[in-house]
Amino acid sequence: MKIVVAPDSFKGSVSALEAACAIEHGLRRVFPDAVIDKIPMADGGEGTVQSLVDATGGHLRTQRVLAPLGNEVDAQFGILADGETAVIEMASASGLTLVASNERNPLRTTTYGTGQLIHAALEAGCRRLIIGIGGSATNDGGAGMAEALGIRLLDKKGKQIPRAGEGLGHLASVDVSGLHPAVAETDTVVACDVNNPLTGPDGASHVYGPQKGATPEMIKTLDAHLAHFDSILTRTLGKSFNNIPGAGAAGGLGAGLMAFLDAELRLGVDIMVDAVNLRERVKGAVLVFTGEGQLDFQTAFGKTPVGVAKVAKTHNIPVIAIAGGIGEGAEAVYETGIDAMLGIAQEPMDLEDAVADAARLIADTAEQAARLIAIGYGGLES
Repeated sequence: MKIVVAPDSFKGSVSALEAACAIEHGLRRVFPDAVIDKIPMADGGEGTVQSLVDATGGHLRTQRVLAPLGNEVDAQFGILADGETAVIEMASASGLTLVASNERNPLRTTTYGTGQLIHAALEAGCRRLIIGIGGSATNDGGAGMAEALGIRLLDKKGKQIPRAGEGLGHLASVDVSGLHPAVAETDTVVACDVNNPLTGPDGASHVYGPQKGATPEMIKTLDAHLAHFDSILTRTLGKSFNNIPGAGAAGGLGAGLMAFLDAELRLGVDIMVDAVNLRERVKGAVLVFTGEGQLDFQTAFGKTPVGVAKVAKTHNIPVIAIAGGIGEGAEAVYETGIDAMLGIAQEPMDLEDAVADAARLIADTAEQAARLIAIGYGGLES
C-alpha cells in the first residue's frame, strides 16, 4: 500500500519535513509495511526554501546581504539537487521581520539584499530561479534588487538615485547595459498569490503600505513614485507593467522582476507541485495526507493543502488534511478536493503547549485517521 504524505510546515512549530515525518510515524503504528513517500511542501511563503531543499536533497547557502534599512544580515537561499535551480525567499533579505516595528517606513527600505541573493545564485551557476516574494518590508518596485544586479537607476544629473522607495521620486533614466549577463540565460519563476496592480487604490502602496509603516501621506508619495517608475520603465523597455496582475506584490517587486528578469508570476503551490514532481509521485497511492498549521476559509484560496488535493483528485485519491487548528470557514476546503480534516488538539490545551508538542500530536492524529481508515476498509492490509 502506497501513501503520499505532503504537508506544509506548521508555522512556528514544525517544518514541513518534520510534519511529514510525524505523520509517517503515526501511520506506521497501523500500517507498518506501507510504502510512504514523504514530500515536504510549501506555497511560496515562509518555509519554501527549506521545503524544496528537503524534498529534493538540495542544500542551503548563506550570503551576507543588506537588510531593508541597509544594515548587514546573513540570509539563506537553497540550491536544489540538480545544481541548476536556486530557491530564494525575498523575506530572508528584505522582509518585514527584519525591521523593528518602530522603524518601519517603506520610504526608507530597499530590496537590494534580495538582488544580492539573486546575484549569488547566478554566480553559483544556477540558471533557474524560484523566488518567493511574500512578507516584504519594501515599496521600491524592485529598484534595489535591480541595482544589485548591475542596473543603474539615474537621476537627472546621471547619478545613482538613493536606495529605497523615496529614491524613485528622483529617477530620470534606467541603464540596463550592466545587468548581470547570466540573467539572459536564466528562467525565473516567482511565487505570487496576489493579483494587485502596481499603483492605484488596489496597488502596492495603498493595500500593503500600512502594514509596512506607511502613513496616509506616505502612501500618496509611494504610489506616485511607483507610477513614475513605471513611466520610466515604459520609456526604457517599451512596456508598462502597471496593470499586470501581481505587479504590486511585495511593494512592486513583482513588477521589477518581470521588467528586469523577464520573470513569470505563478501561484506558489503550483510552482512547488512542479518542483517536487508531485503529479508523478502520487500515482499508485491509495491515500494522500496533507496539512498546515491552520485550516480556515483562506486555505481554499490556493494554499498548500488545496494544491495537493487538486493533484490527488486527478487520480481519484482520497485526501486527508491534518491541521494545528481548524478555523472559521474551513468547511470550504471540502469543495476543493479535501475529503476530511482533523485538528491535532486531542484535549483542551494552551496554544503554547500545542506548539511545543506538535510533532507528537500530529503523529497521534495520523494514527487515529489510519485506524478509522482500516475499519472503513474492513481491516485494510498494509
